[in-house]
Amino acid sequence: MDADIRSEARDAYRVITLNRPEKLNATTATMLRALRRAFEEAAADRACRAILLTGAGRGFCAGQDLGAVNMLDAANADLGALVEELYNPLIRLIRTHPLPVVCAVNGIAAGAGANLALACDIVLAARSAAFVQAFARIALIPDAGGTWILPRLVGDARARALALLAEKISAEQAAEWGMIWRVIDDAALMTEAETMAAYLAAQPTATLGLIKRALNASPTNDLDAQLALERDLQREAGRSGDYAEGARAFLEKRPPRFSGRM
Repeated sequence: MDADIRSEARDAYRVITLNRPEKLNATTATMLRALRRAFEEAAADRACRAILLTGAGRGFCAGQDLGAVNMLDAANADLGALVEELYNPLIRLIRTHPLPVVCAVNGIAAGAGANLALACDIVLAARSAAFVQAFARIALIPDAGGTWILPRLVGDARARALALLAEKISAEQAAEWGMIWRVIDDAALMTEAETMAAYLAAQPTATLGLIKRALNASPTNDLDAQLALERDLQREAGRSGDYAEGARAFLEKRPPRFSGRM
């Protein structure tokens, strides 16, 4: 694993850390490839049942490191190629990952860094954290899924203002608008995030993956298509050992012991 990405195994989950604190974890090509590998390795690890993504130091991610790519030569730079090669596969991977992904935003989340966080399933933010769609400040558009994710989280009017004005908003405002799940006091952020990751790792992981599939399909499905998908996924869930265990545990009035597999 690249030194700028740290992946640590816990009991049934992994903590993946963006590890360029001296640069507020601004991303490079090498770093983004390593981050993608970390998510792929977690998916392939049968012992891993949840992922926690966070940043080292005082920031979560300041976005793309502008000094790491040829972004100043407008005549020759192909930023679309950079997005297609590095960001798009990563965002697709996180959104469709079979495991639940928790994000602990420990400081500024700017540009692609903000959208990397928002691509995760459950986002917790330190009270001192902030989010900013900084792209317009340097005459770029939001990428890393920002123009898709933001309207679905906060609505069209707020998404447009965030993107066009490039204004920073606090963690409290982000929570109030439904952009993130919860604000946590700074000192308690990682404890809360690890507790949540451990909880998810003890749940019926494969079924959580089915829930993610249904939610991912919902924005582009009409009602009939979504009802049909729910039927098919429920059929799959109902045939799992975890459903049988959950039903038995409910009837026996005891905590279930889920395997996390179908």
